[in-house]
This record gives sequence, structure tokens and C-alpha cells, in this order.
Amino acid sequence: MAKRDYYDVLGASRGASADELKKSYRRKAKELHPDRNSDNPKAEEQFKEVNEAYEILKDADKKAAYDRYGHAAFENGMGGGGGRRGPQGGQGDFASAFSDVFDDLFGDFMGGQRGGGRSRAQRGSDLRYNLRVTLEEAFAGIQKTINVPTSIACDSCHGTGADGGAEPVTCPTCSGMGKVRAQQGFFTVERTCPTCNGMGQTIKNPCKKCAGAGRVEQERALSVNIPAGVETGTRIRLAGEGEAGLRGGPTGDLYIFIEVREHAIFQREGAHLFCRVPVTMATAALGGEVEVPTIDGGKSRVKVPSGSQTGKQMRLRSKGMPALRGGGVGDMLIELAVETPVNLTGKQKELLREFEKLSEDNNPEGRTFFSQVKTFWEGMKG
Repeated sequence: MAKRDYYDVLGASRGASADELKKSYRRKAKELHPDRNSDNPKAEEQFKEVNEAYEILKDADKKAAYDRYGHAAFENGMGGGGGRRGPQGGQGDFASAFSDVFDDLFGDFMGGQRGGGRSRAQRGSDLRYNLRVTLEEAFAGIQKTINVPTSIACDSCHGTGADGGAEPVTCPTCSGMGKVRAQQGFFTVERTCPTCNGMGQTIKNPCKKCAGAGRVEQERALSVNIPAGVETGTRIRLAGEGEAGLRGGPTGDLYIFIEVREHAIFQREGAHLFCRVPVTMATAALGGEVEVPTIDGGKSRVKVPSGSQTGKQMRLRSKGMPALRGGGVGDMLIELAVETPVNLTGKQKELLREFEKLSEDNNPEGRTFFSQVKTFWEGMKG
């Protein structure tokens, strides 16, 4: 029986690129996988045919020969044996191709990396530092020095992990791949190399100071610029200031999370500030002025309209917090709290009683409220 055209087997056109051929191969291999086609007795044979076709077409030289001579290019020893056993002959190439499909199907789930195992050098971990600042510091911005416990590159071995700074050698067990494969029937099982623990390299004489890790624990002092306008939850990234990498790997980053302390006078909401200011009963009734603080350390005089009630708000423009990374400045809202006098003297009590007798027409809110209460009670009786 004549062999099928390899491009037809993969469902690809003759002008297909390497990426297109790879996508066609993966699609066909998954479609014809024997485990997915237990009811199709021809599935295994078709699956082998797909692998045979891809083994030829993925190789640029073999593909060029096939495009010119067809199947004849691999007959009579020209290509190392033909037939359904694969272009290189034997069962090993089928198992290798099957392993590639297994990696495609399950490699991401297992967290594996194809084509070389783990990186020989590992990136250092990112670090987190929680920094508390005052509202005044958040308003003005500040330069702070923090002490960060972290790992730094070992100065004895220059981060290589080897005594004297010598370079690690390629692992003889996995040839630097970081993984070893074992054949089990149709399956090729891939495991982390037991000699180098997946690093791909071994160290003959580990550094005595860092025990071969290439890094040591140490506390570092860092100067951090806190920009004006930061809020609780603001995150500042310092690239390359995290934990040192293993065996000369790149350093991680340091993330500083800001927490702004509560203030005794001001409450913050975004870029705006709120300040609750007590005023005397006389000032609220007659009107006047009160002096209020501002977050920059200054003072502002605010006019209190006559007849002001508790909860009345007045706005001071651009006296709030600066917006982070530009965007203007917020406002400060003054909220009045009319204060009832306490510890009255006899004279004060007498004057207040006399004032109350003369104030029947000066309490519109109270008069309205009690009028509504009276109507409510009358309605209940009816």
C-alpha cells in the first residue's frame, strides 16, 4: 500500500511554516491519541503515521529532501530507514514523539519546562516591607531609611556557590538538562535529575561561607523616596532590591506597602480632608470666626454664619492632600459642632432660663418638629 503524503497526514499545506506544521501536528496527535480512541482499532497506527510525518517535516534538511524527492528520499538507506517504524527506524523515535505530545498535553499542568529543564540560575524572591507613615509625611513626601533583612550575593564565591568563585560544571547525569527520562513501554517518564536537583549543574567544592547557595543572609539599609500623596495600600516597587538569586541568578524586587496612620485632627477621604471644629452656642447663634489648622502646619480663619447648626460644612479650597503623581490638590471640609456649655454657674443658669422664655420664636426647627408630633398623636387617637 502506497504511503500517504506527509502533508496530507498532518492536514497541512506544502507551503506551511514550521509553526503551522507544529500546530497541525499537535492537533492531529491529540485527535488520534490511542487513549482517546479506544473504540478505533486504527488509531494507534494513524497516530504513528502522524509522528512519522512530523519527524521528517520538522527537520529543515529532511523536509527539503522530501519536498524534492518525496518518500523516495528516505528509501534504500538515504534517510536512515523508512516504513512505519519512523524515519530513523526503531521504536525509540515513536516513544520520543509520544513524549513530546505528553509534554504538550500535561507539561503546563505539571509545571514542567521543555527543552532544557530548569534554568541553571534561579531568580531571587520578591520581598515585601510594610512601612507606616504619618499623614503629615504623606502630605509632604519624605525620604526614609529602612532596614531590610534579605539575601545578598556571597562575596566569597561571587554568587557562583563554588569555592574560590569557580564556575559550576555541567551535571554528568542529565548533561545539563536538569531532567532525566526513563522508558516504560510506550511512555517516557521524565523526572528531576537526582544528582543536581534540576539545576543542570553541580559544584565540586561548595563555598564554605554560603554552603553552595551563592547567597548569604544580611540586613541592608535602603533609602526610600515616599512621594507626596501616598495612601494606605500604595505600593512602591524597588527593582533589584529583593532577595539575591541562586548561583548568580537575577535579584528579585522589593515591594513597599504604605500604611498611613490615623490623625488626631484630620480624617482623610481620597485627596480631601475633614476637620470637625467645635463652636460655642453663642458663636453659632450670632455668627463669628474660628481659627482652624491646615495639614501644612498653617492656620485659616473661617467665618461662621449666624444661626449655624451642628453638621454645617464649609469648604477650604486646595487645603487637602496632593493627588499621587500629580492631578491637583484636594479640599478641606470644615464641619461645625455646636457645643452645649457644661458646669454652669448660678448666674449663667438664670440668664439661660430668661433667654429661653424670650426664644419661643427663634427655634423654627423645634417648632416644626413638635407641630408634626402633635399632628401624629391626634391622628393616632382618631
